[in-house]
Amino acid sequence: QVQVVESGGGLVQPGGSLRLSCAASGSIFSINVMGWYRQTPGKQRELVARISSGGSKNYADSVKGRFTISRDNAKKTVYLQMSSLKPEDTAVYYCYVDVTTLFLARGDYWGQGTQVTVSS
Repeated sequence: QVQVVESGGGLVQPGGSLRLSCAASGSIFSINVMGWYRQTPGKQRELVARISSGGSKNYADSVKGRFTISRDNAKKTVYLQMSSLKPEDTAVYYCYVDVTTLFLARGDYWGQGTQVTVSS
């Protein structure tokens, strides 16, 4: 069993910053990719950023230069530092982790989502 818990969402004014955190725990042998998606009502979930076990990063074009993803392998935690936030960044943000379990099964596990609202 693998648990994924996000934290750090909230309300922020345009131009402000927020930092999201996501910690994985449970029967984990190794963590491969960690990342963040976001979703707004009526739209498909979209990739925001992801980071590989080796540290390679990918970002959506809409957040490049404003968001930074990082991870702490010892803590099994991924972070998303969001700066220069815009109203269009308002969404529910979901963390996912690509895990190999202690039983050597590989799969994606998702957090429950955290709301980010950018508004004055």
